[in-house]
Amino acid sequence: MTRSIQDVARLAGVSSRTLRHYDQIGLLPPSGTGSGGLRHYDDGAIRRLQRILLLREVGLRLTEIADVLDAQTDEVAALRGHLDVLRDERGRIDRQIDSVERTLTALEKRRPIMAEKMLDGFDHTQYRDEVTERWGADAYATSDAWWRRLGSEGQAEFKARLEDLNGAWAAAAGRGVDPTSDEAQALAARHVEWLGSVPGTPGSDAGRPPKEYVVGLAEMYVADERFAANYGSTDGATFVRDALVAYAEREL
Repeated sequence: MTRSIQDVARLAGVSSRTLRHYDQIGLLPPSGTGSGGLRHYDDGAIRRLQRILLLREVGLRLTEIADVLDAQTDEVAALRGHLDVLRDERGRIDRQIDSVERTLTALEKRRPIMAEKMLDGFDHTQYRDEVTERWGADAYATSDAWWRRLGSEGQAEFKARLEDLNGAWAAAAGRGVDPTSDEAQALAARHVEWLGSVPGTPGSDAGRPPKEYVVGLAEMYVADERFAANYGSTDGATFVRDALVAYAEREL
């Protein structure tokens, strides 16, 4: 059984023009054409469109989607992966709903509520555009899917690990530790190990970020006040940068 381009466009919530464009760039060829060149799509083509739309939802460009589809030849495994991501997203949205409901109930009944409960389910997606611009949509999609798979307990553990590292940096900076000292270099090694543990980031496949990536981030810690705040001040961020640059020059 096949469906016309108009039927598929209506079911998918896209325009016929979009489907024709997908055909023109080789992303989604029709299963056949009828009289007058009318495109028709069978079940296999519609499944491919489903995967295209799912990948588009996580911010991949069409050329990147084509690469993913070409690489993932096992359709069942690919769809299971998509399903895992969607279930994680559903869980996050459910937590957001519960969070807002708890806050609303607390307001109506004039009860206090902890900030952790108000903010449950809200994550790092506000940085999507920035991450995509710096390192590409595929990097964002990979790290985002990994973050969702961690679940609330895994996310809390990851945040605690980062907070402990940031606290150690700030404490060392406050004591005037030399960035090239053994103590500072041990912190730099922990920091680089942490960077390499985040899927989708440069060098994460090998667990060892490249020198250029580490140095670039270190400079950004000083230049961007949002990052400087993690280390107590611009002076603290400068200490972190100097220690990381020294480590990268020697070890990476």
